[in-house]
Amino acid sequence: MTETMLDCSGKVTESKEELVQLAKLAEQTERYDDMAEAMKKVTEFGDELSNEERNLLSVAYKNVVGARRSSWRVLSSIEQRPKGRRRRRLRD
Repeated sequence: MTETMLDCSGKVTESKEELVQLAKLAEQTERYDDMAEAMKKVTEFGDELSNEERNLLSVAYKNVVGARRSSWRVLSSIEQRPKGRRRRRLRD
């Protein structure tokens, strides 16, 4: 199975090794959505993941989910506030 992905220069990235390198770069720049996408492509090759690849996949999804969970908590806390206080806070 050959999956293609564009890197930041617009070049088509196909090899597993390039995708792993792209995931590492995405991690360094804290672009966890891009990291998760690259690692998902690595899993689609169908090979067993190495320890490094497994760790990269785990870090990517841990950070993606953590960011969404944090956003959800903020929204939930805003919804729990009394209406008058909520309106004032949103206008500030």
